[in-house]
Amino acid sequence: MAKPNTALPEVIVLGQPTLFNIYGEQLSHKFRFLKPWESSLPSEQFVSTHAQSVQAMISSPKDFVGKISSSLLCLLPSLRVIVTTSAGVNHIDLVECRRRGISVANAVSVFSEDVADFAVGLLIDVLRKISVADRFVKNGLWSLHVDFPLCSKVGGRKVGIVGLGSIGLKVAKRLEAFGCIISYQSRKKKPVSYPFYPDVHELATKCDVLVICCALTEQTRHLINKEVLLALGKGGVIINIARGSVINEMELVKCLVQGEIAGAGLDVFENEPNVPEELLSLDNVVLTRHVACCTEDSFRDLYELISGNLEAFFLNKPLLSPVLDD
Repeated sequence: MAKPNTALPEVIVLGQPTLFNIYGEQLSHKFRFLKPWESSLPSEQFVSTHAQSVQAMISSPKDFVGKISSSLLCLLPSLRVIVTTSAGVNHIDLVECRRRGISVANAVSVFSEDVADFAVGLLIDVLRKISVADRFVKNGLWSLHVDFPLCSKVGGRKVGIVGLGSIGLKVAKRLEAFGCIISYQSRKKKPVSYPFYPDVHELATKCDVLVICCALTEQTRHLINKEVLLALGKGGVIINIARGSVINEMELVKCLVQGEIAGAGLDVFENEPNVPEELLSLDNVVLTRHVACCTEDSFRDLYELISGNLEAFFLNKPLLSPVLDD
């Protein structure tokens, strides 16, 4: 086995990013990585033992259990930059990073196109019962002349976008092409022609579909609660490609089981990889494993961005995708 090149810049990696499964070899030609998952030591002990002088970190929120918190940052006194493989940064204590002079870079809009496509795909699947029809055929029910239930059309749906950022806007444009009527809720009114509702409950009363595209923050945690779901109504459908905790999952399960809303397409969950058991048997729910962003194209772009951010840092150049203060 080849010895690591100690002349390369050193980077600690928290989580085991999927990116490394695809571009690990290319990255290892540019940087020397400290990988806690390859050690028998607990993560924090590994960090305190091996990473005292490390200046750069790659983080993967989907695979790292926990938060990049003040207590963890205390174990990394030399850290100066965190590069995350996600667009969201809710797993990083940004206030503490700012206090310590640690820069943060994220994936910005690398995933936006693919996530928007996936959101539309989930909605089409729920309304047109594509996954249900697939199981119907594979289980041999067609040849038994079993009736298949009618589904619902996509065009003409009143769709509310929760969070009209990069992804939300792309979802809106795609659904507009289907003939859907778009409105939105966001922190601020955007320079678009879609009706704006500052209150998500009011938005839900005007729509029969909600697509969740907002970041997870303290303000948006459980933003979609029982009242919002009931306002969406018995014919309502909810799609979530943001973060699981934006929805009160327990209340969502109750509403689906009790028929208070018509269906859901969920790529994210509150306690991944755990999915509420009640959802597994529901034909009006489409479940996927947090893969909305996972395409070959996006991961190639992500590799270039992660690599570019680290190279910029070590060359004392501006980061390519810095997370800026609001």
